[in-house]
Amino acid sequence: MATGGVVALTGATGFVGGATLAKLQEAGWQVRALTRRSQQSQSDVEWVEGALDRPDSLVELCTGADCVLHIAGVVNAPDPAGFEAGNVTGTANLLAAAENAGIKRFVHVSSLSAREPQLSAYGASKARAEELVTASPFDWTIMRPPGVYGPGDTEVLEMFKMAAMGFCLLPPEGRSSWIHVDDLARLLVSLLPQRDDVASRLLEADDGRAEGWEHRHFARAIGSALDRSIATISAPRPLLFAAAWGDRLVRGANAKLTPDRASYMSHPDWVIDRTKVPPASLWKPKIDTVEGLKTTALWYKAQGWL
Repeated sequence: MATGGVVALTGATGFVGGATLAKLQEAGWQVRALTRRSQQSQSDVEWVEGALDRPDSLVELCTGADCVLHIAGVVNAPDPAGFEAGNVTGTANLLAAAENAGIKRFVHVSSLSAREPQLSAYGASKARAEELVTASPFDWTIMRPPGVYGPGDTEVLEMFKMAAMGFCLLPPEGRSSWIHVDDLARLLVSLLPQRDDVASRLLEADDGRAEGWEHRHFARAIGSALDRSIATISAPRPLLFAAAWGDRLVRGANAKLTPDRASYMSHPDWVIDRTKVPPASLWKPKIDTVEGLKTTALWYKAQGWL
């Protein structure tokens, strides 16, 4: 399949999906994008109003498409049923619609949390969605992003806000991998054409930092991006859970640190598996994380978020 085909895209109105939509347009793809609400008209984009729990809209989304790029998912829910509905049932509905439409290529965006499904309802739901994809008849590729940051993100923004005050509350000591949203978006676009070296493969990718980032080093890099020297506080697991319950009490459904999230954040190793990186001939990271954090900080300030 040559670049310039038709891709059925979910999650286009989100952080990663929005960046990927822009990269798809740059690469010449015709995009059919799922949305819950009306969107402004864009060149080369056909918005399909619907949702993952509306199979009729998924049929419309997939009809006539050459491939599917499934980015949409539930990252925060009040209970396991919410993750199950958004990440498992939603993926099953999309797979059925794509198969009915005769699509051959399916690229699925999962999460590193699927590697440790016992830690959280979120990770368990992403692992079950992966199982559905791997059992499907498609030419599939699954991408498990690590931590994603960049302009427009509201998750890592919380760390920037703390760093702006001179400190950062962190999970228990550990390491994690990170990737700039533009590098991830570029990778997802590159995965759409059929290639033998990514067929039926589960991939992981990051900024190229071999051992990942110690949590405190990543926090200090954020501080540096803000021209601040910060104190880092590694919270013991019980304190992290207490903070999660406190965030839920204060912000309710808008809480960023939930008990479910605290559970997988407490795991000490969220560094990608180097045996699962994409072929170098296909993709390499371009954005240095230190520089990427600086440009992200400038974007937050320009938007009045910091």
